[in-house]
Amino acid sequence: MTVAASSAVAGVVVPWHRAHIYKVLVCIVLALIALQYLSGAIDRRSIETIFTINTSRPPHQHRTLVIYGTGGSAASGSEDDMQDESASNASSSSIGIRASEASGAKNASSIESSAAGPTSKSSSDVNASNNNNNNNNNNNSDDGSREPPLCPAVPPNLVGPIAVSKSPPDLSAMERAFARVKQGGRGAPVECRARYRVAIVVPFRDRFPHLMTLLYNLHPLLLRQQLDYQIFVVEQEGTGQFNRAMLMNVGYVEALKERPFDCFVFHDVDLLPEDDRNIYNCPEQPRHMSVAIDKFLYRLPYSDLFGGVSAMTTNHFRMVNGFSNVFWGWGGEDDDMANRIKSRGLHISRYPANIARYKMLTHKKEKANPKRYEFLKSGKKRFLTDGLANLQYEIMVKKRPKLYTWFLVRLTPPAQPS
Repeated sequence: MTVAASSAVAGVVVPWHRAHIYKVLVCIVLALIALQYLSGAIDRRSIETIFTINTSRPPHQHRTLVIYGTGGSAASGSEDDMQDESASNASSSSIGIRASEASGAKNASSIESSAAGPTSKSSSDVNASNNNNNNNNNNNSDDGSREPPLCPAVPPNLVGPIAVSKSPPDLSAMERAFARVKQGGRGAPVECRARYRVAIVVPFRDRFPHLMTLLYNLHPLLLRQQLDYQIFVVEQEGTGQFNRAMLMNVGYVEALKERPFDCFVFHDVDLLPEDDRNIYNCPEQPRHMSVAIDKFLYRLPYSDLFGGVSAMTTNHFRMVNGFSNVFWGWGGEDDDMANRIKSRGLHISRYPANIARYKMLTHKKEKANPKRYEFLKSGKKRFLTDGLANLQYEIMVKKRPKLYTWFLVRLTPPAQPS
């Protein structure tokens, strides 16, 4: 009998359709083995590519910032995003900032991680990133043909409540810490173009430890706020009665000789900000910034208070003729300024008390001005003649150390009002 459609496989006679099934199964098995091999090779190449990408990042991305806290502890982060890194370390009482070499960034902040994106990137992503870096470098070139983008209206790296440090390191350590602060106490964002040019004026005499503490707390906050700022310390020469208002007038005049400023923040040396959402920018209306101070149980003593820390645009300060020059000794000049503001149809603005918070450093109180109430009562008669209009002083010394611009000033008392 003849067997139709049969085939011999391994010496066994198998019907034709079964032989083809075996062949198909063998092909499928071989195909699966081939796919598994190829898949493994692709995975190995992918891992090698990722490793190559991560290890070939520009060297500056492997630099870290050491954040100094009150206990001397430190944490690491990216140098390029100093504000992001500062934000992530607020909970560990981070204040000062210093660039140092490190081998990795295992403790990178969540803000920094979200800004950087996934660590695994394709070759096209890396090339695009390099192109963006090149474009940023071109934007900052000396030819001035291209500018960096304008900084956002709300700085992205703010952290809210911050830990205040009352024990700064020595001056040399502070100067090394603030690598982004230029000579004379100038700071500005590098990633974008600042919206505001702000002069910080600090009236001062005989309280150097307080000044160092203020600078240690203030510089990181101002850098996170993406301001183009400069800190001016105006020191009164001699041992006579202190005239805080007159020193602030001097700071206004001398700062504008350096370069144009959009606004001024007049800052007592003993007040340390506790929240970086308290933006030191240019207000639409004169702004009282030190609303809630720990010494006063974080309550505003009275509604017209304008002392401590206050901000005004350059034009508004000129409009009110600056501060009065007649208040020697403690008290009166801020209330007189509040009256000047209202007389020009302006009003005092404030941030909420849970944001505009400060700690006050302890110090010996200045001798009160016995005529302050008398001068306040008659102040309206002098608004046009007493202030910037009759300011007289002499600059004895001017220096630009790393963290601030310093003036030693001899004040000339104006003629006493009748």
